[in-house]
Order: sequence, then C-alpha cells, then structure tokens
Amino acid sequence: MDNKKLVYFLCTGNSCRSQMAHGFLNALGSDKYEVKSAGLEAHGLNPRAVEAMKEAGVDISHHNSDIIDPEILKRADYIITLCGHAADNCPVVNNPNAIKWHWGFDDPAKATGTEEEIKEQFRKVRDAIKSRVEQFVKEGK
Repeated sequence: MDNKKLVYFLCTGNSCRSQMAHGFLNALGSDKYEVKSAGLEAHGLNPRAVEAMKEAGVDISHHNSDIIDPEILKRADYIITLCGHAADNCPVVNNPNAIKWHWGFDDPAKATGTEEEIKEQFRKVRDAIKSRVEQFVKEGK
C-alpha cells in the first residue's frame, strides 16, 4: 500500500455532509489521501446530496452509508467530524497519532420550505464543504 494519509469523515448518519466531504476529497486529493466516511448510525445516502454533488461534477451515487468502524478509527491519520452530534458522541479513539478536527456545517437534511429552497440549502452546504476540502488539500495537511 502507498503512503496516502487516511482521512475519516464522520457525521451522525453518514447520509449528507460526510458523504459530500468524502466525494470532494476523493475528487481533489485522491493522489494524497485515502478517504473514508461513516456515521454514528447509517441513515442511507440522501438523494438530494447525490443530486447536489452531481451538479458540482462529483458522483457519490456509488457510496454506501456506513457505521463507524473502530479499526478504521485506529489507523486514521485525520478524523474529521462534520456535525456537532458526531463531535460530541464519537467513540473514544484509541489513536494518539490521529489529528482530530471538527468542521461544523448545518444539516441540509433538516432544511424546510419548497423543494427549491431545500435544494438550495444542500447547495449552500455542499459549496461550504467543497471550500473547506479545497483548503485542506491546498495546505497539504
């Protein structure tokens, strides 16, 4: 195996935000990073997240919604939570070498309003996540 750093994106349900971050880092940094994502629970891949990412040119339709794997946590170089619930409830990580960060983003799945207003919230969160992932890759973390 090559020397790619393992980045583990965590969220509550692994349906939207962690999936978007996973997709963007795969698209922008797969040469440097092995990317995984998971949730405290597996809520299934949100179709609106898939659609929002497709609009941005990233296909996440093949992703799975997974529950946090303790073995991946142990070997992760970066553990990045994308929601407060995951940050507060992530299992104890027995990995002193992992860098742990919290990138908080609103949950687009909780958006209300018309279908277009909900889609716009997904786009807003998607673009914020993309910007943060681009910064991460640029800084060469």
